[in-house]
Amino acid sequence: MSSNSGCGRSSPPSSDRSTNPSTATSGSSPPPAPRGAAPAASAAHRPEAQASAPPRAPAALAPHGTEAPHGPEAPAPAHASAPPRAGAAPAASDDLRIVVLSPNDPMSRGQLRRMAQLARDEGFAVHWQEARAGRGALARTLRELGGPLRAAERVIVGDPFSRYVQLLLTLYGPRHVTVVDDGTATMEFAAQLAGGERLVRWHRKGDLGPRELVLAPVTSLARRRFAPGPGRTVEIFTSLPVQAPPGTEVTENSYAWTRERFGPPALTGGADLVGTSLVETGVVDAEHYLRVVGQLARTHGATRYFAHRRETPEKLHRVAVETGLQVVRPELPLELIARRGPIGATIVSFPSTVVHTLPLALAGTGVKVAVCEIAPEWLKATASPRAQGFLAGVAGTASGVDRLTPRSGAAVDRLEFG
Repeated sequence: MSSNSGCGRSSPPSSDRSTNPSTATSGSSPPPAPRGAAPAASAAHRPEAQASAPPRAPAALAPHGTEAPHGPEAPAPAHASAPPRAGAAPAASDDLRIVVLSPNDPMSRGQLRRMAQLARDEGFAVHWQEARAGRGALARTLRELGGPLRAAERVIVGDPFSRYVQLLLTLYGPRHVTVVDDGTATMEFAAQLAGGERLVRWHRKGDLGPRELVLAPVTSLARRRFAPGPGRTVEIFTSLPVQAPPGTEVTENSYAWTRERFGPPALTGGADLVGTSLVETGVVDAEHYLRVVGQLARTHGATRYFAHRRETPEKLHRVAVETGLQVVRPELPLELIARRGPIGATIVSFPSTVVHTLPLALAGTGVKVAVCEIAPEWLKATASPRAQGFLAGVAGTASGVDRLTPRSGAAVDRLEFG
């Protein structure tokens, strides 16, 4: 692609979302766990699931994923959560134990601290487990969580690709497992599970290095734990379109909790751009990425760039200097930041989870969301062979968004929403 290639408008937004019609049911969303913002706890499960569950309390474990809401250890700021709405009943917490398997990354820890506070504000008790704090952390975590996991009737996890979670499921296989959204990784997880494939994050090549060879038996057994069978049920609670294996229940995350708890937001007159870690994960060439970010900013009048938590300071410095955008590191997942406002009247993103979740979280606000597709020419030669197809699927299956298709040799056209 030439040096001035960018994105232009292609198809108008579609209004219908598709889920698995044979298994999907409607449910309201809990406080969303950061999608991949490190091993984190699912803040809650939907009330109807709790009401119908057997009496033993479920345990919630939601570790590290790939696509996190954008944002950054510090105590939660005073504005991290909104006051309860008048007449709102506090959430019941007696039947749910939430455990955060803490990551090492400071940005992830910061966002998870704030999400944990949101869960506490809703009436839940949250246990912060330093699962990676040096030598002895693994043995200590297994010792402290073994009892609760063995006693739990249902285990709720946020990152099925986490080797830590896979080990816990292998050792303490629960009778009922619920996988809550971990962003676009949820789509890949469901597809690999349905195809009987090895669980590998989409941006990795899948080569079996020494570490993967050692962990292969754990991964293989964990994959079976994620499959429904005699005496075991599996549920996926998601806002994304997934192709789940037969027998797996798919429950729609409608983001009703988010809409009820926050907003509606005040809208600015311009546009906001949403950053991605595709450069950091070795998928997209940095020069292509920075050039297109600049073109999008100029064409759509963007003033802010919401950084993904994995983006490096060096790249973000270049974004600020070369494009003039104000780089913002959100303290909470972008769905909550956007719902609280102020937010741009137009949000432009590359293929990521937010092109699926923001139309739900911002329904009825008038905010327009657009996705700029990734051209094959932008990919690095070392990118996973699955990268292009996966990113195209993320963009192509998003509903309620406008699509911007890369055009070689042309500047970015201004959006015209249908």
